Amino acid sequence: MSVKPIPGKDGDKYTAPEMRSGAKSVVFFTRDLSAHGLEKISRRVESVLSGKIAIKLHTGEKNGPNIIPRPWVRKLTDGDLKGATIVETNTYYEGDRYTTEAHRETLAVNGWDFCPVDIVDDEGTADWPVEGGRWFDHMSVGKGLGKYDSLLVLTHFKGHTQGGFGGSAKNIGIGCADGRIGKAMIHTTPGSDDMWDIAKEEFMERMMESAKSVVDHYAPRIAFVNVMRNMSVSCDCEGTAAMPVVTPNVGILASLDILAIDQACVDIVYAMKEDEHHDLVERMESRHGLRQLSYMKELGMGNDLYTLIDIDNDDVEIKPADAVKDLKPFSL
Repeated sequence: MSVKPIPGKDGDKYTAPEMRSGAKSVVFFTRDLSAHGLEKISRRVESVLSGKIAIKLHTGEKNGPNIIPRPWVRKLTDGDLKGATIVETNTYYEGDRYTTEAHRETLAVNGWDFCPVDIVDDEGTADWPVEGGRWFDHMSVGKGLGKYDSLLVLTHFKGHTQGGFGGSAKNIGIGCADGRIGKAMIHTTPGSDDMWDIAKEEFMERMMESAKSVVDHYAPRIAFVNVMRNMSVSCDCEGTAAMPVVTPNVGILASLDILAIDQACVDIVYAMKEDEHHDLVERMESRHGLRQLSYMKELGMGNDLYTLIDIDNDDVEIKPADAVKDLKPFSL
């Protein structure tokens, strides 16, 4: 009988930049939360994309209030990424996206009708290798992902009920795993009556290993964009039931390094004032979500140090504290 791995620890503890070591990656930043801002910052990383391009984003439950605005994405698919396809998978839970038929109806309700949307596990599953994993040697993903040469990971950065926060790694770690096998591998101990019984550090590690299978498959033709807007502590999978947003909007980040971009978003949240970040920080720490970052580093997925480039101001280097100066309280 194989011995169950022991997960890491300290997923509830934030590691400040001065306590980190290693090389630095580049992360771009703009305060321009608009279709133009998304297009402008995406251009800083999209040169690595070629061939048949997929865009992985969370299309949301019906009428979800916090997903990335459809007109913003349409500007990309009508412009620089003309011909790209949005890719999604069905959900593990029974809801508006549990079956392909229901998922298609939800896509129509939410307005994802301006470019092709490929529900990639409708065609079955494929096993993609996980190199150096603690929990897996492969992950079961939507088979249709294999049709694409490049991937833009376009993420709405926010909280998450189980993961603490949802950044680029959660977007592909959960979002590319197929709805029945892959997501079960991440969420559920085989034989358990509780489909959500895996939590805290073990859950984060399983999710990051899934994300690694996707990053490794596409590298170097993969880029990441995180939109820090409408940051509820709830994931977009909660739709209209999501908790009210109380964290101020910030801007959009882009990078070729999945760890650096998620780390930068977390650092920006921690750089906010206490009343601005209290709820989101509590969600990250109570779920031990910061283990996502430390485990990505252990897996060699990127750097947790970075140079933050302000593209609004002649590409000057800034600190996370500069990105959150004079934030306005969230309002609809």
